Amino acid sequence: MRQRIAITGANGYLASLVQRYNAERFEFVRVSRADVDYTKPDEVARFFSDLDFDLLFHTAANATTADCESDPHGTHLVNCDSAIEIAKVCESRGKRMLFISTEQLFNGKSEPGPFGEDVEPNCVTNYGQQKAEVDAWLQENSSDHVTLRLSWMFGMAMPGVKPSPGIVGNVLKALRTETPTKFTVNEKRCMTYAQQLADNFGKICELPSGTYHFAAANGTGADDGLSTYECAKVVARKFGYDDDKIERFILPNHDRYTDRFRDFRLDASKLASHGIELGAFEANVERCLSDFGWN
Repeated sequence: MRQRIAITGANGYLASLVQRYNAERFEFVRVSRADVDYTKPDEVARFFSDLDFDLLFHTAANATTADCESDPHGTHLVNCDSAIEIAKVCESRGKRMLFISTEQLFNGKSEPGPFGEDVEPNCVTNYGQQKAEVDAWLQENSSDHVTLRLSWMFGMAMPGVKPSPGIVGNVLKALRTETPTKFTVNEKRCMTYAQQLADNFGKICELPSGTYHFAAANGTGADDGLSTYECAKVVARKFGYDDDKIERFILPNHDRYTDRFRDFRLDASKLASHGIELGAFEANVERCLSDFGWN
């Protein structure tokens, strides 16, 4: 009998990928915004208390930074209060919760990454702080959870699956439309092919309870790794564009984060120790383009 997994944010990019490639192994109970209002935590608690599931995969969130800054109360209800209510339901019923957290927990760090799971988060945005509250609640109160702190994910569109904005899509759009587009120089972050989450979902469900960083490597130390601008140029070359076109349409943004260089790369060696190897950025890009016929 297949394990019954309730999946929130069921129409979102990552949830859609997970369902598409794991439908034969798991029975997914789809939960979308049409089913429950995450701005009403009490209603959320009642809804999930009545829902039949073996494991809950919580991807629903408002990850739009501008919304979180302009409406901190409303987005806190969605990203934090309702997520904790769901976690309480899982704990009371003895069900495992898989929770999607974020690299943004480290966007306030002044020291360079990559950061392991044992490093204390420091975030300066409402979105990061909201996710950090749930992250901390699970560590302190949940007896069975898997928290995945994701890097920036990327992919390409397919029938029924629309990707969120990512480095590959952003670069391709700039070059196809010949629109000069700026990419940040003062920033290093990990970037991971989203298909990796779908491919490894079965293993993720069986991980020991705890927190894990889910990120392809982008350098290993303070002096290693590519800036977001450098990553964009790598992607453009992988697509086969010549240097002249890349120089005209993939532009450096030197102004953003001039006050403080941002480095919130994640160290995923803990996940690798459990048999989930995510590789490095360039290999992830090559696999993505190969999967979609960009050989």
